Amino acid sequence: MAKRRKSSKNKEKDTNWQERVIQIRRVSKVVKGGKKLSFRAIVVIGNETGKVGVGVGKAGDVIGAVRKGVADAKKQVVDVPLTKTNTITHRINGVAGGARVMMRPAAPGTGVIAGGAVRTVLELAGVKNILAKQLGSKSPLNNARATVDALGNLRSFSAVAQERGVAIERIYA
Repeated sequence: MAKRRKSSKNKEKDTNWQERVIQIRRVSKVVKGGKKLSFRAIVVIGNETGKVGVGVGKAGDVIGAVRKGVADAKKQVVDVPLTKTNTITHRINGVAGGARVMMRPAAPGTGVIAGGAVRTVLELAGVKNILAKQLGSKSPLNNARATVDALGNLRSFSAVAQERGVAIERIYA
């Protein structure tokens, strides 16, 4: 009988993922008997090598809400094309609800210049040098979603060259 190998697929998914809670908020629902309290958790997961996701979970206790948020974030993971200097390839804007996020690549040594939820998402995506600005909204959820929207719309130089059918050297010129 041949030995079965354990799938490395599960190991790959579980390793190096970090999760950070952006916000925990107590929410209530008015029902016939009074108010029913629950918790909403906004969670960001990322592996610091170009994958990041944002999720929301609601439950009767904080731990359950965070667990549901992590599960939701894993469903919405996007790939981020990074350059050799750990920055984004080009300027990009992201939108979610009333929130807009503007991001620009930065020179090596600049660091992550961003605030609030945007900073958390960028750090977990593995971006080391970037300039970002939140515009229009102070909502952590909408700002995090706008950041993920922008990162999801980024394209690498090789992808643009392939799409246009030209050599990658022509993109830089």
